[in-house]
Amino acid sequence: MASCVLDASALLALLHAEPGAETVEAAAEESVISAVNWSEVVQRLHPHGIDARELRNDIGALGIVILPFTAEDAEEAAAFWALARSHGLSLGDRACLGLARRLGVPALTADRAWADTDVGVTVRVIR
Repeated sequence: MASCVLDASALLALLHAEPGAETVEAAAEESVISAVNWSEVVQRLHPHGIDARELRNDIGALGIVILPFTAEDAEEAAAFWALARSHGLSLGDRACLGLARRLGVPALTADRAWADTDVGVTVRVIR
């Protein structure tokens, strides 16, 4: 069972050993990430020649599970559309929050703006 959902920014903080990485590392063994957010991570690392399959294996070894973006997840993300306009939430942000809400676990992010959102999800800002 997942204890939290990682936003792309949280996983990137871990991969780059940025501030907050220790918080993500401590949660990694029981964390999940949406395939949408995984795509964001791969997109950011692709220009640096990172092999996505190898990286997927590496994060899997840490215990991080990549979950498919389901129809239910799409509906949860769509429910945040009104907040998207007022808080600047991207589809990736909404995918993470929607998955966290569906699973009933906190979302971990480096995006401080999420702390001001009231979406029925506990948001833990990692730095």
